[in-house]
Amino acid sequence: MSEARPMNGIEVARDIMERAAERAAQFEARTGAKPCLATVLVGDDPASVTYVRMKRNRCAKYGIESRHVPMPETITTEELVSAITELSNDPSVHGILLQHPVPHHIDERAAFDAIAATKDVDGVTSQSFAAMAFGRDGFASCTPAGIMRLLDAYDVDPRGKHAVVIGRSAILGKPMSMLLLARDATVTVCHSKTADLPSLVRTADIVVAAVGKPEFVRGEWLKPGAVVVDAGYNEGNVGDVAFGEARTRAGLLTPVPGGVGPTTIAVLLEQTVTAAFRQQQISA
Repeated sequence: MSEARPMNGIEVARDIMERAAERAAQFEARTGAKPCLATVLVGDDPASVTYVRMKRNRCAKYGIESRHVPMPETITTEELVSAITELSNDPSVHGILLQHPVPHHIDERAAFDAIAATKDVDGVTSQSFAAMAFGRDGFASCTPAGIMRLLDAYDVDPRGKHAVVIGRSAILGKPMSMLLLARDATVTVCHSKTADLPSLVRTADIVVAAVGKPEFVRGEWLKPGAVVVDAGYNEGNVGDVAFGEARTRAGLLTPVPGGVGPTTIAVLLEQTVTAAFRQQQISA
């Protein structure tokens, strides 16, 4: 079998961001202000600092204002919720991103749910999850939404396909399953307690790996020709899929880096611009 075709997230993201930039320019021309994304970072975890810097750089490049809101590592849940509530009530802020993960002593769910649904451009609140599950208007979780854009760009129609999602986190695995279900896939969600995981993965037409363990998914687990999306990112630029093994089995395969990551940021910017238009009650 020939090697898997790579799914180039950089190219897909560029298309999304260029369209978002055009809409951001329209918004500024009509309102005199740029769409504004507030990035809230608790502590100074090096990986989180890097992620926030990348997002802020993308904002600057594509005509979106980025307001950085650093918080000390020692902040309490109550103080963080108060700060996020203040941003939610600030009309000059159109989108709010709370960088994940937060320190262990913080109630992350309470902090996420302090974000107004109209400004939840990262799609992390309970209200946004409900919107995804029930097919209502709202903002999708950025990584799962970015994965759907990748599938669309490579003409992968989930309808009738068996999709296996490995991971059940509230901001990746669970919303990923909702978005795939909405597109008529048959979805199996696997996790650390799943029995005989390799056998389940072998039945999948589409595999989404979001387990947070380097090279966890082995090539021999995969059905020949499967679409394999690696949503993991581990130390050393290694994903959750054993790339070298998978490329000889899969039909389509996302690289790490250069696959899911760029589309995640692109969807974040796109949803920030959409939020700005909605809050001003004007159409693009």
